[in-house]
Amino acid sequence: MTSRFQTRAFLLCFLPFTALLTSSFWMVQRFAQSTVRDGLRASLRQNQLAMARLYAQGSLQNSRFLKVAGENTGLKAVMVLLLSRPESESAHRTVEDQLSELGQRMGFDFMLVSAPDGAPLAGVFRHDAGQLIPQDLHKLPGNASGLLDLDGHILQVASVPMDEAGEYLGVLSVGERFDLAGLTTLAALTRDGKVVESNLPGFSASDLNRALAGCAAQEECNLRLGGADWISLRVKSFGHGYQLLSFQNVDATMRPIQSRLNTLFLSLVLASTLVAMLCGIGSSRSIVEPIAAVVLQLRGAVRTGKLSELTTHPSSIAEIRELVEIYNRAAVSVRASGESLERAVLEFVGSLAHALDARDQYTAGHSWRVSQLSCGIAAALGLDNEQIERIRIGALLHDIGKIGIADHVLQKPGKLSAEEFALVKEHPVIGRHILEGVQGFAPFLAAVELHHENWDGTGYPRGQRELETPIDARIIHVSDAYDAMTTNRSYRRGMTHERAISILVECSGTQFDPHIVEIAINLPLGTFLRSEELALPTSRPEPETELILD
Repeated sequence: MTSRFQTRAFLLCFLPFTALLTSSFWMVQRFAQSTVRDGLRASLRQNQLAMARLYAQGSLQNSRFLKVAGENTGLKAVMVLLLSRPESESAHRTVEDQLSELGQRMGFDFMLVSAPDGAPLAGVFRHDAGQLIPQDLHKLPGNASGLLDLDGHILQVASVPMDEAGEYLGVLSVGERFDLAGLTTLAALTRDGKVVESNLPGFSASDLNRALAGCAAQEECNLRLGGADWISLRVKSFGHGYQLLSFQNVDATMRPIQSRLNTLFLSLVLASTLVAMLCGIGSSRSIVEPIAAVVLQLRGAVRTGKLSELTTHPSSIAEIRELVEIYNRAAVSVRASGESLERAVLEFVGSLAHALDARDQYTAGHSWRVSQLSCGIAAALGLDNEQIERIRIGALLHDIGKIGIADHVLQKPGKLSAEEFALVKEHPVIGRHILEGVQGFAPFLAAVELHHENWDGTGYPRGQRELETPIDARIIHVSDAYDAMTTNRSYRRGMTHERAISILVECSGTQFDPHIVEIAINLPLGTFLRSEELALPTSRPEPETELILD
């Protein structure tokens, strides 16, 4: 025991130091991660600015090309022709040919002309880096700008109005393929929160969608992707739900720093552990030896559950001698108080039970007999001593609520009316209200309130079924019914033991828990304590179906 206690004392000295060292490393690691994250955020924002400038330059260049295209006289001429003859197939083909020629010359992948009301008139698209070919007008949008999804291809589109001699001819829209492959940073294009294109190697669109699910509309988001921590930053919004996001792998950036930190921490741990062990061993020895005897006595008290006096040898340490003396005085005081309180509780419970039974000469001793039989059943069920003691007291108190029932109802020499029986059925609830205001009686409330609940749910006051009712109440229910049937009442004689047992069996599974009935009927006959067979005259016999009611 001394060796174990010495080990614990050593650990008490060593573990705080280890915890401090570990927490320090954790703080350093978190600081390093925070620093790396800040650096990555700065890098992402620089990328954001660079990409914004790139898109601004591209937009400026496109706007110049677009302005040139919009001023193309040949295109304006065929537009005037098409607007004057909108049903002409040849006019449509002429406009498409003009768009194809102009798009090939200027390097556009998509060209579209729309009427003044926004309806598409003609459009061409380069599908696979080939020629610009005419498109079905039903597939084409009206005036378009920003990003456009055409047959699964993402296009970046810009528009310019077309005028001829002050007359508004419509809108010219041109576009180029939106390609992330040319970007030097990791990025993904989303539409309405769903990834439509990305250049992150090894990750599918579904992988990115799952990782971005918790980011909602955040401009900057921390996420888990491929088992690693990443940072995502919104670079640009294109309208129509399109957004460009850039990504940085935090773990990949942290890996070299983490490796160096681990090496440094391991060296510190080895050196610090050696120093801490030497200090801990010396400190534990100076602490353990004086109090080992005290600990031994305390462990004995824990095993027995009794707060007994310590019998240790005198110690040379004044504080320990004082501790032992104070403990011994406290143990004597607590033991005496516990014994006094236990006697008071038992006397109080006994007085309550006797006071209740004394109201009617025919029920004298009823609570005590129910308590004894309930304890016998509980013991046969294998319940522990604490549960048996709880059931014993609960059974003594089970009818305490009848204090609130008038004598002319309880002692009526005949069958109760429906109204009178309803009053009697209130006694479990009355009993609970009486006891729940008394400190220390909480363990017995279930036995008092629920001992008339039936196995099939037809009992009272709550109509509980089967195992919904605690086992204390189910045991007392069987014992209560047996004693009620075997004791004499003013209107009938008590049944024989055999007849009462047969009724318990008959009502097993309806009124009573079948398992408890099975245990009860197999108890030794001496367990069933009955009052003397009183030869009382009866004016009339009552039906035996009512005899189970106590």
